[in-house]
Amino acid sequence: MKFTGYLLNEDEKYQIHQQSLRILKEVGVRVYGERALPLLAKSGAVVESETHIARIPPGLVEHALSSAPRNVVLGARNPTYTYLLPSSITRYAMDGTGSFVIDFLTGERRYGTRKDIADAMRVFQEADLGVMAWPPVCALDAPAGSRPLHEFFTMAKFTSKHGQHELHTVEQVPYLLEGLEAIAGSAEALREKNLYSLIYCPVAPLTHDGPMLDAYLELGQAGLPVMVMPMPVTGTTGPASLFSNLALANAEALSAFVIFQLAHPGRPMIYSSATGSVDFRTGAYLAGTAEMSLQSAALVEMGRFYSLPTTSAGMTSDTREPGAEATLEKMLTTLPSVFVGSDIIVGYGEIESDQTLLLEQILVDNEIAHLCQRILQGIDTSPEKDLFGDIAAVGPGGHFLSLRSTRQAARSEEFYKPKFVNRQSYETWLSLGKPSLYSSARQKVQEILAAPLVDPLPEDISATLDDILRRADQELNRAN
Repeated sequence: MKFTGYLLNEDEKYQIHQQSLRILKEVGVRVYGERALPLLAKSGAVVESETHIARIPPGLVEHALSSAPRNVVLGARNPTYTYLLPSSITRYAMDGTGSFVIDFLTGERRYGTRKDIADAMRVFQEADLGVMAWPPVCALDAPAGSRPLHEFFTMAKFTSKHGQHELHTVEQVPYLLEGLEAIAGSAEALREKNLYSLIYCPVAPLTHDGPMLDAYLELGQAGLPVMVMPMPVTGTTGPASLFSNLALANAEALSAFVIFQLAHPGRPMIYSSATGSVDFRTGAYLAGTAEMSLQSAALVEMGRFYSLPTTSAGMTSDTREPGAEATLEKMLTTLPSVFVGSDIIVGYGEIESDQTLLLEQILVDNEIAHLCQRILQGIDTSPEKDLFGDIAAVGPGGHFLSLRSTRQAARSEEFYKPKFVNRQSYETWLSLGKPSLYSSARQKVQEILAAPLVDPLPEDISATLDDILRRADQELNRAN
Protein backbone atom coordinates (compact mmCIF):
# COMPACT_ATOMS: atom_id res chain seq x y z
CA MET A 1 0.00 0.00 0.00
CA LYS A 2 2.25 2.81 -1.20
CA PHE A 3 0.83 6.28 -0.62
CA THR A 4 0.57 7.91 -4.04
CA GLY A 5 -1.44 10.70 -5.56
CA TYR A 6 -2.08 12.80 -8.60
CA LEU A 7 -3.41 16.28 -9.16
CA LEU A 8 -3.85 16.71 -12.93
CA ASN A 9 -5.54 14.19 -15.17
CA GLU A 10 -4.21 13.63 -18.69
CA ASP A 11 -6.70 16.04 -20.27
CA GLU A 12 -5.67 18.79 -17.85
CA LYS A 13 -1.97 18.26 -18.57
CA TYR A 14 -2.68 18.48 -22.28
CA GLN A 15 -4.74 21.63 -21.70
CA ILE A 16 -1.83 23.32 -19.89
CA HIS A 17 0.56 22.17 -22.61
CA GLN A 18 -1.62 23.61 -25.38
CA GLN A 19 -2.06 26.90 -23.53
CA SER A 20 1.72 27.14 -23.09
CA LEU A 21 2.28 26.54 -26.80
CA ARG A 22 -0.24 29.26 -27.58
CA ILE A 23 1.59 31.68 -25.27
CA LEU A 24 4.91 30.96 -26.94
CA LYS A 25 3.50 31.21 -30.46
CA GLU A 26 1.20 34.24 -30.07
CA VAL A 27 2.71 36.24 -27.19
CA GLY A 28 6.32 35.09 -27.36
CA VAL A 29 9.21 35.66 -24.98
CA ARG A 30 11.53 38.64 -24.66
CA VAL A 31 15.11 37.43 -25.08
CA TYR A 32 18.01 39.71 -24.23
CA GLY A 33 21.67 39.04 -24.87
CA GLU A 34 23.76 38.52 -27.98
CA ARG A 35 23.46 34.80 -28.65
CA ALA A 36 19.97 33.42 -28.22
CA LEU A 37 17.87 35.71 -30.41
CA PRO A 38 19.89 35.11 -33.63
CA LEU A 39 19.80 31.40 -32.87
CA LEU A 40 16.01 31.46 -32.52
CA ALA A 41 15.59 33.46 -35.72
CA LYS A 42 17.79 31.04 -37.66
CA SER A 43 15.79 28.08 -36.31
CA GLY A 44 12.34 29.31 -37.35
CA ALA A 45 11.10 31.55 -34.54
CA VAL A 46 9.49 34.86 -35.52
CA VAL A 47 11.85 37.46 -34.11
CA GLU A 48 11.37 41.21 -33.64
CA SER A 49 14.87 42.58 -33.18
CA GLU A 50 13.70 45.98 -31.92
CA THR A 51 11.62 44.54 -29.07
CA HIS A 52 13.73 41.37 -28.57
CA ILE A 53 10.50 39.35 -28.81
CA ALA A 54 10.71 35.81 -30.19
CA ARG A 55 7.51 33.95 -31.04
CA ILE A 56 8.30 30.26 -30.84
CA PRO A 57 6.37 27.77 -33.02
CA PRO A 58 5.26 24.43 -31.55
CA GLY A 59 7.70 22.57 -33.78
CA LEU A 60 10.68 24.13 -32.02
CA VAL A 61 9.25 23.08 -28.66
CA GLU A 62 8.79 19.51 -29.84
CA HIS A 63 12.34 19.50 -31.23
CA ALA A 64 13.75 20.69 -27.90
CA LEU A 65 11.78 18.13 -25.91
CA SER A 66 13.00 15.33 -28.17
CA SER A 67 16.60 16.57 -27.89
CA ALA A 68 16.74 16.89 -24.09
CA PRO A 69 18.06 13.77 -22.30
CA ARG A 70 15.52 11.69 -20.43
CA ASN A 71 18.03 10.84 -17.70
CA VAL A 72 20.52 13.06 -15.90
CA VAL A 73 23.21 11.87 -13.50
CA LEU A 74 24.08 14.41 -10.82
CA GLY A 75 27.59 13.46 -9.85
CA ALA A 76 29.33 14.40 -6.63
CA ARG A 77 32.90 14.92 -5.45
CA ASN A 78 32.23 12.00 -3.11
CA PRO A 79 30.65 9.49 -5.53
CA THR A 80 28.58 8.04 -2.70
CA TYR A 81 26.23 10.99 -3.21
CA THR A 82 25.74 10.49 -6.96
CA TYR A 83 22.04 10.77 -7.79
CA LEU A 84 20.23 9.64 -10.93
CA LEU A 85 17.18 11.49 -12.25
CA PRO A 86 14.40 10.45 -12.73
CA SER A 87 14.29 8.69 -9.39
CA SER A 88 11.83 6.37 -7.66
CA ILE A 89 12.40 8.32 -4.45
CA THR A 90 12.29 12.00 -3.56
CA ARG A 91 15.39 13.70 -2.25
CA TYR A 92 16.14 17.30 -1.31
CA ALA A 93 18.25 20.34 -2.07
CA MET A 94 19.31 23.43 -0.19
CA ASP A 95 17.36 26.59 -0.90
CA GLY A 96 19.56 29.23 -2.46
CA THR A 97 20.62 32.88 -2.71
CA GLY A 98 18.61 34.33 0.14
CA SER A 99 19.57 37.74 1.43
CA PHE A 100 19.69 37.20 5.19
CA VAL A 101 20.84 34.83 7.88
CA ILE A 102 19.92 34.50 11.52
CA ASP A 103 23.36 34.53 13.13
CA PHE A 104 23.87 31.20 14.90
CA LEU A 105 25.67 32.78 17.87
CA THR A 106 23.89 36.10 18.37
CA GLY A 107 20.46 35.53 16.88
CA GLU A 108 20.87 38.72 14.86
CA ARG A 109 19.21 38.87 11.43
CA ARG A 110 21.86 40.19 9.07
CA TYR A 111 23.09 39.92 5.49
CA GLY A 112 24.82 36.69 4.45
CA THR A 113 28.57 36.09 4.10
CA ARG A 114 30.91 33.44 2.74
CA LYS A 115 31.26 31.95 6.22
CA ASP A 116 27.50 31.47 6.39
CA ILE A 117 27.67 29.49 3.15
CA ALA A 118 30.54 27.42 4.55
CA ASP A 119 28.69 26.67 7.80
CA ALA A 120 25.49 25.80 5.94
CA MET A 121 27.33 23.41 3.65
CA ARG A 122 28.87 21.62 6.63
CA VAL A 123 25.43 21.14 8.17
CA PHE A 124 23.88 20.12 4.84
CA GLN A 125 26.61 17.50 4.45
CA GLU A 126 25.07 15.72 7.47
CA ALA A 127 21.48 15.90 6.17
CA ASP A 128 21.13 12.38 4.83
CA LEU A 129 18.20 13.05 2.48
CA GLY A 130 19.89 16.09 0.94
CA VAL A 131 21.58 15.43 -2.41
CA MET A 132 22.02 18.86 -4.02
CA ALA A 133 23.80 21.82 -2.42
CA TRP A 134 23.14 25.46 -3.32
CA PRO A 135 24.72 28.49 -1.63
CA PRO A 136 21.85 29.52 0.66
CA VAL A 137 22.76 33.22 0.86
CA CYS A 138 24.43 35.82 -1.31
CA ALA A 139 27.89 36.58 0.07
CA LEU A 140 27.73 40.31 0.72
CA ASP A 141 31.36 40.31 1.91
CA ALA A 142 32.61 39.28 -1.56
CA PRO A 143 33.23 41.82 -4.37
CA ALA A 144 30.15 42.23 -6.58
CA GLY A 145 31.86 41.41 -9.88
CA SER A 146 33.18 38.06 -8.67
CA ARG A 147 30.61 37.31 -5.95
CA PRO A 148 28.98 34.25 -7.58
CA LEU A 149 32.44 32.69 -7.99
CA HIS A 150 33.12 33.11 -4.26
CA GLU A 151 29.74 31.54 -3.51
CA PHE A 152 30.31 28.67 -5.95
CA PHE A 153 33.79 27.82 -4.70
CA THR A 154 32.85 28.14 -1.02
CA MET A 155 30.10 25.61 -1.62
CA ALA A 156 32.57 23.31 -3.39
CA LYS A 157 35.05 23.50 -0.52
CA PHE A 158 32.63 22.70 2.28
CA THR A 159 30.45 19.92 0.88
CA SER A 160 31.26 16.91 -1.27
CA LYS A 161 27.68 16.55 -2.51
CA HIS A 162 26.48 17.71 -5.91
CA GLY A 163 26.43 21.52 -6.08
CA GLN A 164 24.44 23.96 -8.17
CA HIS A 165 24.65 27.72 -8.44
CA GLU A 166 24.49 30.55 -10.95
CA LEU A 167 26.72 32.94 -12.89
CA HIS A 168 25.80 36.46 -13.93
CA THR A 169 28.10 37.38 -16.85
CA VAL A 170 30.15 35.83 -19.64
CA GLU A 171 33.29 37.37 -18.11
CA GLN A 172 32.90 35.12 -15.06
CA VAL A 173 32.81 31.93 -17.12
CA PRO A 174 36.59 31.25 -17.57
CA TYR A 175 37.22 31.54 -13.83
CA LEU A 176 34.38 29.14 -12.98
CA LEU A 177 35.51 26.59 -15.53
CA GLU A 178 39.11 26.77 -14.37
CA GLY A 179 38.05 26.10 -10.79
CA LEU A 180 35.58 23.31 -11.56
CA GLU A 181 38.07 21.59 -13.87
CA ALA A 182 40.67 21.73 -11.10
CA ILE A 183 38.22 19.99 -8.76
CA ALA A 184 37.16 17.38 -11.34
CA GLY A 185 40.70 16.78 -12.58
CA SER A 186 40.18 17.86 -16.20
CA ALA A 187 37.66 19.39 -18.58
CA GLU A 188 36.75 15.91 -19.79
CA ALA A 189 36.20 14.65 -16.24
CA LEU A 190 34.01 17.67 -15.45
CA ARG A 191 31.80 16.89 -18.44
CA GLU A 192 31.62 13.18 -17.68
CA LYS A 193 30.99 13.38 -13.94
CA ASN A 194 28.46 16.27 -13.79
CA LEU A 195 29.80 17.29 -10.38
CA TYR A 196 28.16 20.71 -10.63
CA SER A 197 25.20 22.25 -12.40
CA LEU A 198 23.55 25.61 -13.04
CA ILE A 199 20.25 27.03 -11.80
CA TYR A 200 18.47 29.19 -14.37
CA CYS A 201 15.38 31.26 -13.55
CA PRO A 202 13.65 33.08 -16.41
CA VAL A 203 12.50 36.55 -15.41
CA ALA A 204 8.72 36.42 -15.08
CA PRO A 205 6.78 37.12 -17.09
CA LEU A 206 8.32 35.62 -20.24
CA THR A 207 11.75 37.26 -20.20
CA HIS A 208 15.31 35.96 -20.43
CA ASP A 209 18.13 37.95 -18.83
CA GLY A 210 20.82 38.67 -21.42
CA PRO A 211 24.11 38.50 -19.48
CA MET A 212 23.13 35.36 -17.56
CA LEU A 213 21.73 33.65 -20.66
CA ASP A 214 24.88 34.41 -22.65
CA ALA A 215 27.02 33.03 -19.80
CA TYR A 216 25.00 29.82 -19.64
CA LEU A 217 25.21 29.33 -23.39
CA GLU A 218 28.99 29.78 -23.11
CA LEU A 219 29.05 27.13 -20.38
CA GLY A 220 27.22 24.75 -22.69
CA GLN A 221 30.60 23.91 -24.21
CA ALA A 222 31.49 22.30 -20.88
CA GLY A 223 28.20 20.41 -20.74
CA LEU A 224 27.14 21.76 -17.35
CA PRO A 225 23.56 20.63 -16.67
CA VAL A 226 20.90 23.34 -16.29
CA MET A 227 17.95 23.27 -13.91
CA VAL A 228 15.27 25.57 -15.35
CA MET A 229 13.18 27.10 -12.56
CA PRO A 230 10.47 29.59 -13.66
CA MET A 231 9.13 31.71 -10.79
CA PRO A 232 5.93 33.59 -11.77
CA VAL A 233 3.86 34.82 -8.84
CA THR A 234 0.09 34.80 -9.20
CA GLY A 235 -1.28 38.34 -9.35
CA THR A 236 2.06 40.14 -9.80
CA THR A 237 4.57 38.61 -12.22
CA GLY A 238 2.01 36.00 -13.23
CA PRO A 239 -1.72 35.94 -13.97
CA ALA A 240 -4.16 35.80 -11.06
CA SER A 241 -5.38 32.25 -11.53
CA LEU A 242 -3.53 29.07 -10.69
CA PHE A 243 -4.28 27.47 -14.06
CA SER A 244 -3.01 30.43 -16.08
CA ASN A 245 0.04 30.81 -13.86
CA LEU A 246 0.84 27.14 -14.47
CA ALA A 247 0.58 27.69 -18.22
CA LEU A 248 2.85 30.75 -18.00
CA ALA A 249 5.46 28.95 -15.86
CA ASN A 250 5.38 25.99 -18.21
CA ALA A 251 5.80 28.29 -21.23
CA GLU A 252 8.83 29.95 -19.63
CA ALA A 253 10.39 26.56 -18.90
CA LEU A 254 9.75 25.32 -22.44
CA SER A 255 11.25 28.48 -23.95
CA ALA A 256 14.45 27.87 -21.96
CA PHE A 257 14.57 24.27 -23.15
CA VAL A 258 14.25 25.51 -26.73
CA ILE A 259 17.14 27.97 -26.37
CA PHE A 260 19.54 25.62 -24.60
CA GLN A 261 18.78 22.62 -26.82
CA LEU A 262 19.14 24.65 -30.01
CA ALA A 263 22.55 25.83 -28.82
CA HIS A 264 23.79 22.48 -27.52
CA PRO A 265 21.58 19.51 -28.47
CA GLY A 266 21.54 16.84 -25.81
CA ARG A 267 22.72 19.13 -23.01
CA PRO A 268 21.49 17.71 -19.67
CA MET A 269 18.54 19.71 -18.38
CA ILE A 270 16.10 19.48 -15.50
CA TYR A 271 12.52 20.76 -15.49
CA SER A 272 11.67 22.62 -12.27
CA SER A 273 9.60 25.47 -10.84
CA ALA A 274 9.31 27.84 -7.88
CA THR A 275 5.99 29.60 -8.24
CA GLY A 276 4.47 31.74 -5.53
CA SER A 277 1.39 33.76 -4.76
CA VAL A 278 0.73 37.28 -3.59
CA ASP A 279 -0.80 38.42 -0.31
CA PHE A 280 -3.66 40.48 -1.73
CA ARG A 281 -3.81 42.54 1.45
CA THR A 282 -0.19 43.69 1.46
CA GLY A 283 1.28 42.80 -1.93
CA ALA A 284 3.89 40.58 -0.24
CA TYR A 285 5.30 37.48 -1.94
CA LEU A 286 4.17 34.22 -0.36
CA ALA A 287 5.85 30.82 -0.67
CA GLY A 288 4.50 28.82 2.26
CA THR A 289 0.94 28.47 1.01
CA ALA A 290 -1.42 25.76 -0.15
CA GLU A 291 -1.57 27.50 -3.54
CA MET A 292 2.20 27.37 -3.98
CA SER A 293 2.14 23.71 -3.00
CA LEU A 294 -0.56 22.89 -5.55
CA GLN A 295 1.32 24.68 -8.33
CA SER A 296 4.57 22.88 -7.50
CA ALA A 297 2.87 19.49 -7.60
CA ALA A 298 1.08 20.32 -10.86
CA LEU A 299 4.33 21.38 -12.52
CA VAL A 300 6.03 18.19 -11.35
CA GLU A 301 3.30 16.38 -13.23
CA MET A 302 3.96 18.55 -16.30
CA GLY A 303 7.64 17.62 -16.18
CA ARG A 304 6.61 13.98 -16.03
CA PHE A 305 4.20 14.64 -18.93
CA TYR A 306 7.27 15.52 -20.99
CA SER A 307 9.25 12.54 -19.60
CA LEU A 308 11.89 14.90 -18.21
CA PRO A 309 13.92 14.79 -15.00
CA THR A 310 11.77 16.94 -12.73
CA THR A 311 12.32 18.83 -9.49
CA SER A 312 10.31 21.45 -7.64
CA ALA A 313 10.41 24.07 -4.94
CA GLY A 314 8.96 23.05 -1.59
CA MET A 315 9.80 22.90 2.11
CA THR A 316 9.02 26.64 2.14
CA SER A 317 7.67 28.97 4.81
CA ASP A 318 6.79 32.65 5.08
CA THR A 319 7.26 32.86 8.84
CA ARG A 320 9.76 35.33 10.29
CA GLU A 321 11.00 33.01 13.01
CA PRO A 322 11.53 29.31 13.61
CA GLY A 323 8.77 27.35 15.26
CA ALA A 324 5.36 25.80 14.72
CA GLU A 325 4.38 27.99 11.77
CA ALA A 326 7.55 27.11 9.87
CA THR A 327 7.00 23.39 10.50
CA LEU A 328 3.35 23.57 9.45
CA GLU A 329 4.06 25.46 6.22
CA LYS A 330 7.06 23.35 5.30
CA MET A 331 5.08 20.12 5.65
CA LEU A 332 2.21 21.70 3.68
CA THR A 333 4.47 22.70 0.79
CA THR A 334 6.35 19.40 0.66
CA LEU A 335 3.84 16.55 0.82
CA PRO A 336 1.99 17.15 -2.49
CA SER A 337 5.23 17.17 -4.52
CA VAL A 338 6.36 14.03 -2.70
CA PHE A 339 3.09 12.29 -3.54
CA VAL A 340 3.36 13.09 -7.26
CA GLY A 341 7.00 12.02 -7.42
CA SER A 342 9.30 15.04 -7.56
CA ASP A 343 12.90 13.90 -8.02
CA ILE A 344 14.28 16.68 -5.81
CA ILE A 345 12.48 19.23 -3.66
CA VAL A 346 14.43 22.48 -3.27
CA GLY A 347 13.92 24.25 0.03
CA TYR A 348 16.13 23.14 2.94
CA GLY A 349 17.27 25.69 5.45
CA GLU A 350 15.31 28.89 4.86
CA ILE A 351 12.33 30.78 6.25
CA GLU A 352 10.84 34.21 5.50
CA SER A 353 9.76 33.34 1.95
CA ASP A 354 13.12 31.78 1.03
CA GLN A 355 15.06 34.86 2.12
CA THR A 356 16.56 33.95 5.51
CA LEU A 357 18.96 31.11 6.34
CA LEU A 358 18.69 29.36 9.69
CA LEU A 359 21.33 26.65 10.24
CA GLU A 360 19.23 24.46 12.51
CA GLN A 361 16.38 24.66 9.99
CA ILE A 362 18.45 22.48 7.63
CA LEU A 363 18.25 19.61 10.10
CA VAL A 364 14.63 20.31 11.02
CA ASP A 365 13.78 20.18 7.32
CA ASN A 366 15.64 16.90 6.99
CA GLU A 367 13.47 15.55 9.80
CA ILE A 368 10.34 16.74 8.00
CA ALA A 369 11.61 15.05 4.84
CA HIS A 370 11.97 11.75 6.69
CA LEU A 371 8.40 12.00 7.97
CA CYS A 372 7.14 12.71 4.45
CA GLN A 373 9.13 9.77 3.15
CA ARG A 374 7.62 7.49 5.77
CA ILE A 375 4.10 8.54 4.79
CA LEU A 376 4.89 7.92 1.12
CA GLN A 377 6.16 4.41 1.89
CA GLY A 378 2.68 3.48 3.07
CA ILE A 379 1.81 0.15 4.67
CA ASP A 380 3.61 -3.13 4.09
CA THR A 381 1.07 -5.90 3.35
CA SER A 382 3.60 -8.65 2.64
CA PRO A 383 3.02 -12.11 4.21
CA GLU A 384 5.54 -11.35 6.98
CA LYS A 385 3.22 -8.59 8.22
CA ASP A 386 0.26 -10.93 8.59
CA LEU A 387 0.28 -11.41 12.39
CA PHE A 388 -2.97 -13.33 12.71
CA GLY A 389 -1.15 -15.93 14.77
CA ASP A 390 -0.20 -13.28 17.32
CA ILE A 391 -3.77 -12.02 17.46
CA ALA A 392 -5.05 -15.54 18.04
CA ALA A 393 -2.41 -16.27 20.69
CA VAL A 394 -3.04 -13.06 22.66
CA GLY A 395 -6.81 -13.14 22.27
CA PRO A 396 -9.32 -10.68 23.71
CA GLY A 397 -8.01 -8.55 26.56
CA GLY A 398 -4.37 -9.58 26.13
CA HIS A 399 -1.22 -7.62 25.38
CA PHE A 400 1.27 -7.74 22.47
CA LEU A 401 4.23 -5.98 24.09
CA SER A 402 6.20 -9.10 25.05
CA LEU A 403 5.91 -10.82 21.67
CA ARG A 404 8.89 -11.46 19.41
CA SER A 405 7.17 -9.63 16.53
CA THR A 406 6.88 -6.50 18.70
CA ARG A 407 10.59 -6.64 19.55
CA GLN A 408 11.38 -6.99 15.86
CA ALA A 409 9.11 -4.06 15.01
CA ALA A 410 10.98 -1.88 17.51
CA ARG A 411 14.14 -2.36 15.46
CA SER A 412 12.50 -2.16 12.04
CA GLU A 413 12.03 0.75 9.65
CA GLU A 414 8.25 0.35 9.67
CA PHE A 415 8.08 2.69 12.66
CA TYR A 416 10.16 5.80 11.99
CA LYS A 417 12.14 7.12 14.95
CA PRO A 418 12.77 10.89 14.68
CA LYS A 419 16.15 12.27 15.62
CA PHE A 420 15.02 15.60 17.03
CA VAL A 421 11.40 15.09 18.14
CA ASN A 422 11.23 14.37 21.86
CA ARG A 423 8.75 11.61 22.75
CA GLN A 424 9.74 10.97 26.35
CA SER A 425 7.48 11.37 29.36
CA TYR A 426 6.58 14.80 30.66
CA GLU A 427 8.77 14.37 33.73
CA THR A 428 11.76 13.24 31.68
CA TRP A 429 11.21 16.10 29.22
CA LEU A 430 11.26 18.57 32.13
CA SER A 431 14.41 17.04 33.60
CA LEU A 432 16.17 17.40 30.24
CA GLY A 433 15.43 21.12 30.10
CA LYS A 434 12.34 20.96 27.85
CA PRO A 435 14.13 20.05 24.60
CA SER A 436 12.28 20.99 21.41
CA LEU A 437 12.63 20.12 17.74
CA TYR A 438 14.67 23.27 17.20
CA SER A 439 16.81 23.12 20.34
CA SER A 440 17.77 19.52 19.60
CA ALA A 441 18.65 20.43 16.00
CA ARG A 442 20.62 23.42 17.26
CA GLN A 443 22.68 21.18 19.55
CA LYS A 444 23.50 18.96 16.58
CA VAL A 445 24.59 21.99 14.53
CA GLN A 446 26.98 22.94 17.33
CA GLU A 447 28.48 19.45 17.21
CA ILE A 448 28.87 19.55 13.41
CA LEU A 449 30.59 22.95 13.39
CA ALA A 450 32.94 21.88 16.20
CA ALA A 451 33.98 18.67 14.41
CA PRO A 452 36.58 18.36 11.63
CA LEU A 453 35.45 19.16 8.10
CA VAL A 454 34.05 16.12 6.28
CA ASP A 455 35.48 15.30 2.82
CA PRO A 456 37.72 18.38 2.56
CA LEU A 457 39.17 19.38 -0.78
CA PRO A 458 42.87 18.54 -1.14
CA GLU A 459 44.92 21.51 0.01
CA ASP A 460 46.49 22.09 -3.39
CA ILE A 461 43.08 22.29 -5.10
CA SER A 462 41.74 24.58 -2.39
CA ALA A 463 44.78 26.82 -2.92
CA THR A 464 44.12 26.80 -6.66
CA LEU A 465 40.56 28.01 -6.07
CA ASP A 466 41.86 30.78 -3.82
CA ASP A 467 44.30 31.87 -6.52
CA ILE A 468 41.53 31.93 -9.13
CA LEU A 469 39.40 34.07 -6.84
CA ARG A 470 42.23 36.54 -6.25
CA ARG A 471 42.64 36.98 -9.99
CA ALA A 472 38.87 37.25 -10.50
CA ASP A 473 38.62 39.88 -7.77
CA GLN A 474 41.29 41.97 -9.46
CA GLU A 475 40.15 41.55 -13.03
CA LEU A 476 36.35 41.52 -12.73
CA ASN A 477 35.99 44.35 -10.23
CA ARG A 478 38.13 47.02 -11.86
CA ALA A 479 35.10 48.96 -13.00
CA ASN A 480 33.74 48.87 -9.48
